[in-house]
Amino acid sequence: MTLASNPASVPTVPYDLRIDSGGDEFIVSEATPRLSFTVPVELGAQTGFELEATVDDERRARVALEPDTHLFIEWPWVPLSSGQRVRWRVRVKTGDTFSEWSDWASFECGLLDADWTAEWISPVENTDAGYGARGAHMLTRQFEATSVVSARLYSTALGVYEALINGHRVGTAELSPGSTSYDRTLYAQAADVTTLMADGSNSLEIELSDGWYRGQVGAFRLPAGWGTTLGARAELHLELSDGSRQVIRTDGDWTSAPSAVIRADLMDGQTTDFRARGGVAESVIVGAVSGPPISWSPAPPIRVVETRDVVRASHVSDDVWVLDFGQNASGWLRVTDLGPAGTRTVIDYGEHIGPDGDLDTTHLDSTKPGEPTVVFLQQDEVVSAGGGEIFEPRHTVHGFQYARVRREGAPFDAATAQMRVVQSDLRRTASFESSDPALNRLHDIADWSFRGNAVDVPTDCPTRERLAWTGDYQVFAPTAARLYDVLGFTRKWLQSVRDDQLDDGRIANFSPDGRRIKLNLDDQFAMMTGSSGWGDAITFVPWEMYTAYGDTRVLEENWEAMVRWVEWVLGAARTTRHHARVERSAEPLPHEAYLWDGTFHWGEWTEPVPKADDGSRLDPIKTNPMAWFMADKGEVGTAYLYRSTRILADAAAVLGRSEEAVSYAAIADRVLDAWRAEFVTDEGRTVQDTQAAYVRALSFGLIPESLRSAAADRLVELIRDAGTHLGTGFLSTGDLLPVLADTGHADVAYELLFQRSAPSWLHMIDKGATTVWEDWEGIDEEGAAHESLNHYSKGAVIRFLHTHTLGLRQDAGSIAWESFVIAPVPGGRVDWARGHLDTPQGRIRVEWRIEGGELHLDADIPAGVSATVVFPDGTTRTALPGSFAGVGGLDAVFR
Repeated sequence: MTLASNPASVPTVPYDLRIDSGGDEFIVSEATPRLSFTVPVELGAQTGFELEATVDDERRARVALEPDTHLFIEWPWVPLSSGQRVRWRVRVKTGDTFSEWSDWASFECGLLDADWTAEWISPVENTDAGYGARGAHMLTRQFEATSVVSARLYSTALGVYEALINGHRVGTAELSPGSTSYDRTLYAQAADVTTLMADGSNSLEIELSDGWYRGQVGAFRLPAGWGTTLGARAELHLELSDGSRQVIRTDGDWTSAPSAVIRADLMDGQTTDFRARGGVAESVIVGAVSGPPISWSPAPPIRVVETRDVVRASHVSDDVWVLDFGQNASGWLRVTDLGPAGTRTVIDYGEHIGPDGDLDTTHLDSTKPGEPTVVFLQQDEVVSAGGGEIFEPRHTVHGFQYARVRREGAPFDAATAQMRVVQSDLRRTASFESSDPALNRLHDIADWSFRGNAVDVPTDCPTRERLAWTGDYQVFAPTAARLYDVLGFTRKWLQSVRDDQLDDGRIANFSPDGRRIKLNLDDQFAMMTGSSGWGDAITFVPWEMYTAYGDTRVLEENWEAMVRWVEWVLGAARTTRHHARVERSAEPLPHEAYLWDGTFHWGEWTEPVPKADDGSRLDPIKTNPMAWFMADKGEVGTAYLYRSTRILADAAAVLGRSEEAVSYAAIADRVLDAWRAEFVTDEGRTVQDTQAAYVRALSFGLIPESLRSAAADRLVELIRDAGTHLGTGFLSTGDLLPVLADTGHADVAYELLFQRSAPSWLHMIDKGATTVWEDWEGIDEEGAAHESLNHYSKGAVIRFLHTHTLGLRQDAGSIAWESFVIAPVPGGRVDWARGHLDTPQGRIRVEWRIEGGELHLDADIPAGVSATVVFPDGTTRTALPGSFAGVGGLDAVFR
C-alpha cells in the first residue's frame, strides 16, 4: 500500500489511488487486490462513493458503496486472472452530489501460482569453490519472435538473479527475488519488456548467484541452509500483432555457462573478470529443485535510490586511494573507468578511517571464545577487458561510507567512482525540521540508519551481521511508520517471521532465518531463542501496523502466530522458575504462574557500559558472560508478557473474536498483578531500580496510577545520579524521552536530548557520525571504532521529535489517524519546528514558532478526521478539516 500524499496542486477529486501490492516499474497484484484512495478536504464529509474499472479494456459494472472507509476496500468484482491489466477510478458522494471522477490508476495481476507452466532449471556446476567463493552462472535461451506488440517477463529464482533481454537489463529492481524464508515463501517479479524485443532473433538470459538462498549468513559467515542447488523459473509472454500468443519458458532448451562474475557473495563481495565472458555452454539441469508456491510481494522493490559522488579522496600510497562519500549507507561502487585490458581493481568497503588515513574494519571482526577470529571482509574485484566496461556489482551489497581502491599498473581517477545507494524503495511520509541544527542532524542520521538497514528486510546492520533481528524492528517500528510507508515492507517481513516460527511457538531471533533454528534444535543458539522483546515482535509489530494504517489484514495474517507465541510464553511462565525464586521458596507463590523468568532473555541489552579506573570497558556480557546469562530478567520478561497478552486481547476484539478477547484480557490482568506483586514496591520503586526498568514500567502501564509520579521522580533521580546521562539500553531507549515528557519532566527529556558527552545522541554527532551507532561510544576518545557504526535501534529517539517537539500524535484508541492531537512540547533551545505526516487520511502539516512569549501554530488538517490542538499552557482548540491557525501560551518551564 502507498500512503496518501499531497499532489502538486490542491485536489478537488479523490487522489492517490492505490492497492496493497508492490512492483517494480508497475504495480503487480494477486487475484483480489484491495483498493484505497484519499478524499480531498475540499469535498467535505463523504456519504458514499462509486468505483469503476476496466479489465483488459473491458469495462466492469460500476459499484456503489457506503462510506465505511476509503481504505482497504475488498475487490468488488470477479477475481482477476493471470496477466490481466486493470484501470480503475473513483468518485465521492457528498450529500446528494458526486464529485468528478478521479484520474485513472492502473496495475496488473501477476502470473498466479496455478498458471505457471515453466520448469525449474539449474546451472551446471562442475566444481564447487565453497560458500562465499562461488561465481554466478548465465542461463540462456535463444528464440525467434516477430511483430511483438506486448511482452511481459515473469521470473523468480532460488538465489539472486538479474534478467537480460538482448543484452539489456530488465527492470530496475535489484537483488531479486529478495530476502525470504525460501522453504515457505517465494516472490516473483514482473516486467514490461516490450521495448527490449527485436524482430527476429532474441536472447533471454538469467544471471544467477548464491544470494540469500545459498550464501553466507551473519557475523560468522555460516552457510545459509535453504538449499544446495540454485534454480530459476521464468516465463516470457508475448502478444503478437496477429492476435496470437507465444510463451518462452524455462525448460530443457536453455543452456548454462559460467558468467563473468567469478565470485559472488552478498556478505563478502563480488569479483568480475570481464575477460571471462562467454564460457562453455552446457544444457541446464531440469527439475533438480522445486520451490514453494509463487506469490507477489506487498513490498516495494530494492532499487538504486540515489547516486553520490566522492566528497574527499586521499591517495594514501602509490596504488591505493581512500574515497569518502560523506554518508554511511548500503550499496556498492559504480566505476566507469577500469583501465586497459587486464587491469585489476580491488575495492574494500567500510565505515571507519583509522588514524593513518587508511580504511579500518577491525571493529567489525567477530570472535567467539576459543575460536579463531572471523576477519571482516567486504571486497569487490574487477578485471578490465579494455572495452569501456562499467563495473557495478549487483550480486552483492555493502555497508560503507569509505572505499579503499587498489589498482596497480594503471591510473585511477576518483571522479570515475560513485556510491550507489541501494535499499527498499520506501516512500517517504514525514518531515521534521527545527531551529536547532543538531536536532535536525540527529533526525537525518537516524533516518539514514534505517534506510541503510531497509534492504528488503529490516536488518540490524548492513555490515557485520546483516540479520533481520526481531528485537531491532520491534524497537524501531513506530518510528519507521512515521518516516516511511512501511506497511507492505513490514507485512512481507512478518511473513518470514511466521515461516520461521518454531513448532512450539517460539519466534526465531531473526527472520528470514538462514540458520534454520527451527530444524536445528540441538544448536546452542536454539536455547537462546524465544526472548522477551525479540519474540514479542510478532504481537507488537502487527498491532503497530494496524494502528498506523488501519489494515485489519495484518492482524488476521499474524493472529495464529501471535496466539502460538503468547501461549508458549504463558506455558513457560507456568512451568519454569528462575533459580533465585526457587532458592526463595521451594514451592512457587501463586502469582509466579504468571512470571516469565525461567527461560532465556536477552534482557535490556547494551545498556551504557561503565569504565574502570584505567578507562577499560566493564561490559558484563564480555567480562562475566555466565553471570549475565544466569541473571534474573523476569522483570523484563513479565513486562513483555503483559504487553503481548494485552495486545492479543485487543486484536481479538478487532477481529470479532469476542471470547478470546475476554479470555486474554483476563490473563493480561493476572500478569499485571504478578508483575506488581514481584517487581514494584509500595513506594513506587522497581526491584531492578534502573532507568530502563522505570521507563518500561511507565510506558507499558505497569505502575499503578497512584505510584506513577513517584516512579517518574525516581527515574529522574537516576538520570541526575548519572550526571544527567541516560542509562537505558536496547529495549527502553526509544521510550525514555516520551515517558519523561508525559510524566511532567519535559525539561529533563530535553536535557538528555541535548547532552553532548557520552552516552548521548549528540555525542555521536560531535564525533562525526552519519548513522546511529550500535555502541554509545562507537568511536572512542582515541579515535578507535567499536561495534557497528550503523545500528538504527537507538535512532528511535527521533519519534520524540515528531510526537512531542513537533507535537503530532495519534489519539489513544484512534486507528489510521482518524483522530489526533497537535500538542507541541517546546524545550531546550528549540523556538520553532515544522513538519508533516502523510497519513492514510491525507497529509497533516504542522508548523509552530515562539514569538513574544506565545506559541503561534499553523496546521493543515485532512478530511474526515477529528483533530485537537493543545497549547503548552493547556489551552485546547478543535481543529476542523482545512487550515488552522492559532496562538496560545507557553508553560511555566519554557517561559
